[in-house]
Amino acid sequence: MTPASRTGDSDLSQIRVFGGRSLPDMTDKICGHLGIRRADAMVDRYPDGECIIKIDDDVRGKDCFVVQSTCPPVNDHLMELLVFIDSLRRASADRITAVIPYFGYARQDRKSEGRTPITAKLVANLLTTAGVHRVLTMDLHADQIQGFFDIPLDHLNAAPVLGAFFKKLNLDNIVLLSPDVGNIKTANRFATQLGGDLAVIDKRRESGDSITAARLIGDVRGKNVLIFDDMITTGATAASAAKLATEYGAASVCLGATHPVFVKAARKRLPAAEFKHLVVTDTIPVAREMQDHLKNLKILSVAELMGEAIKRIHEQQSISALFSDWNSDR
Repeated sequence: MTPASRTGDSDLSQIRVFGGRSLPDMTDKICGHLGIRRADAMVDRYPDGECIIKIDDDVRGKDCFVVQSTCPPVNDHLMELLVFIDSLRRASADRITAVIPYFGYARQDRKSEGRTPITAKLVANLLTTAGVHRVLTMDLHADQIQGFFDIPLDHLNAAPVLGAFFKKLNLDNIVLLSPDVGNIKTANRFATQLGGDLAVIDKRRESGDSITAARLIGDVRGKNVLIFDDMITTGATAASAAKLATEYGAASVCLGATHPVFVKAARKRLPAAEFKHLVVTDTIPVAREMQDHLKNLKILSVAELMGEAIKRIHEQQSISALFSDWNSDR
């Protein structure tokens, strides 16, 4: 079925926003921003673990959005999203958009060695086959994943949300430190918007959870160092970067990241790094135990940004216009 054109249509009563079990709070915040109620669906499991979903709202001819991060448990949340999409397709939804604030499997975006999969492409194929018409996501680990989809994909950036927080701190003598060469573009973007110099770390990865920061290129002595990354998983990259910056004479080190994956190893590494501020967004729910353990942790919400993007998709308006102020000086 070809989704109907909605040019000029601003009737939000035609939107249905559903939420999977990964981000119930964000789904409610998105609906609050849009001024609509959260659409009803029964999400459950059979005793053997199979996922079962029943759509309890009338979605025939409606513009439907499913909010679900494919965060741990990754496979459970991914399968739940696929079943959600299939349920909506079979219920005759006009258009189905998968809202995936955190896109799991994004690090498997290429064959790094022989006889390995490109799982990010597999996930793109699964979503398309399930019947999704569009994908809305945030801060993909690799930009090229956008090209894995043969359907429209809107790629949001949490930089305005993170940047606004650090602007309010009014820090002086700022240096934006890229934790590796591949992150220089992101660091440069923040340097332009926040003001400050740029530095980079020459990083060596010894294994999946072991990082060695070999040397720091740039001047951080006596400066307030800001590190931004798309995700924090084990904390190895961030912790080694903070340690090296401190060794090179940094006055303070702050860390900002979009996706707080926070596997078990991060619980030890992040407190030891002694970040002045550790700022993440709510694309992945942070366990209460981890929040209590990280006393300097600040969680910012991107629900309003996601909600505004959903509204613009529905009304056929520009998504890039949301970032015009942030992108203007690049």
